[in-house]
Amino acid sequence: MGLELPKYPEMEEDQVFNFTDSEIVSHVKQALASVLSGDNNSYNQLVGVMHHSKHLAPDEVALLETTLKALAGAVSSIDITYHDSLLSAIFCMSMWNYGPHVADALAELIVSLAISNGKYLDLCLGMLVSNFTPPPYFLDKLKMPHGLERKGQVLSRVHAAFKKIADYVPLAPLRLLTIVLQGMPTIYHKDRAIVIYVENMLKLESGEIGELVGSTILMAVVDRLIELDVEIGWDAILQDDFSKGIFEMELEDVDDIEESAEPDVGEFRLSRKSLAGNSIAELLDNLLVLTFEHLESCEREGRLAKVFETLLQSFQVTVLSAYKSKFAQFVMFYACALDPENCGMRFATMLADLFVQDSQPQPTRMSAVSYLASYLSRAKFLAASSISSMLKRLVDWCLEYCEAHDGDINPNAHRVFYSGCQAIMYVLCFRMKVFVDVPRLKSELLIPLEQVLKHKLNPLKVCLPSVVEEFLRQAKAASLFTVCKTFIFDGLLESELSRAFGGLERLDTFFPFDPCLLKKCDSFIRPMFVFWSMVKPTYDDAFDDDDDDDGSSDDLVQDFVNENEDIMNDEFGKSFDEQGVDMDDFDYALKKMSITPKATSNYKFGGRFQEPARMPSRIRPSTSPESL
Repeated sequence: MGLELPKYPEMEEDQVFNFTDSEIVSHVKQALASVLSGDNNSYNQLVGVMHHSKHLAPDEVALLETTLKALAGAVSSIDITYHDSLLSAIFCMSMWNYGPHVADALAELIVSLAISNGKYLDLCLGMLVSNFTPPPYFLDKLKMPHGLERKGQVLSRVHAAFKKIADYVPLAPLRLLTIVLQGMPTIYHKDRAIVIYVENMLKLESGEIGELVGSTILMAVVDRLIELDVEIGWDAILQDDFSKGIFEMELEDVDDIEESAEPDVGEFRLSRKSLAGNSIAELLDNLLVLTFEHLESCEREGRLAKVFETLLQSFQVTVLSAYKSKFAQFVMFYACALDPENCGMRFATMLADLFVQDSQPQPTRMSAVSYLASYLSRAKFLAASSISSMLKRLVDWCLEYCEAHDGDINPNAHRVFYSGCQAIMYVLCFRMKVFVDVPRLKSELLIPLEQVLKHKLNPLKVCLPSVVEEFLRQAKAASLFTVCKTFIFDGLLESELSRAFGGLERLDTFFPFDPCLLKKCDSFIRPMFVFWSMVKPTYDDAFDDDDDDDGSSDDLVQDFVNENEDIMNDEFGKSFDEQGVDMDDFDYALKKMSITPKATSNYKFGGRFQEPARMPSRIRPSTSPESL
């Protein structure tokens, strides 16, 4: 087939020829060989063709396509020393600048070069990776249909080229991994460029190449999420007036709802005003959504369990130690929600294992139990039997600890113990109603817990007052413990003792699965998340104001210890099976809990509670300034 070629840049006006495909290849080989004899004219014309990129006429497009195909057939004649300018021009080409025919020819040339000589492998892989993201001028076009179409054309060819190279060069995936990790954009690159790059990384993870390098790529993505997370400092998301800050309550101000275009679903939404305009937060939000969608695809393809093992490893190495992490941990939460029976319990078990292992550092054990408590409290998808089994493990460990230690209060010496006690009480603030509705579980969990709470180590005096107060208030309403004086809620967040056991890291105020403030991320998490408005406490909504003045919260704690010294059993309950507890009935009891949001008209944003129908506002201290 003949092709009429336009003149090269240095051709005379009348030098227009008709060449067959084979003649083009022969002409290219001659141009390459002429360099060795010192005649660079034809070679320079060849290099000039490679620089044709924008606003090409049809004949220029045809010339470029044919020349690229000819070079693919002449790769054996290319020398990395003599033809460095040609190679440089080729490797600087971007598929985003061309239509599908030229892009196909360019991809074919890159694959041919990569498999022809090991010297070109890294250069070819690097060129393909550089096509993960478009040139800067093209970023805005991604908002339009033709830009998205070009994106699909380019990325499909890039990943097809990776596969072809890997088929011929078995070590290529390992070399590709290094290049991909080194080429990750920094957190200060343009938002869309980073998102597209990570999208390609996740595409590699899910492909055949991912069998070799997928776990490392996924861990690198989580690492980038953490880097972005810690960049969002508290000073960037807290308002100057903390009394009206978004962290005073889980729910949003009435004014925010009125201004929102979203329909009212009967409950205030989280306020995200303080994050508006924060480019790092918006980038993190987009990357989390991209990761959630990737996990959904993994679940559809039946490989979520395998991917989850990588996430667990990454969590232990990176996320667990990032005490100020605010959002990245929701990757684990969402993965668990997609497979509660396997991934959900695997995560809870791993956290419990870390907590009870004496060989683990104290901060790791305390962080693990904080994650466990927040997870068990907030995960709507967990079965009641799963929650009870995790709670029993914590209660048993705390009881054994009490039996082995006979000293008095010492927050510094017993930090892990106090963190375990606080975790149990925190979960019960959310879940107590179902446990008291199944009487046989009282002996399994609540009676042994009472032994722990009345021990001389006195966790009620050391743990966060906000958690202790809500727990005792519900326990009193359920008639679990004898309390002679009425409890007063005074909103106290912490005490000297709680600060002492929390340490410099303030792990006493760390509840990592508090409501997510990222708008897009929250839309994924919300359907499977337990907000406090969904919890039905054991106490009645109608609160007897006359009881408010009967005593202080410290009196309540001391009265609890005094009144229960002689009524404890020495033995704690048998297992569920031994006691004949029907776990199906147990799960049904949890499902009977009302999730209807309580009336919110008596609550003003940043103000105090007008009736005690909600959990104390500072029950969520991980998002309060003091947690720093």
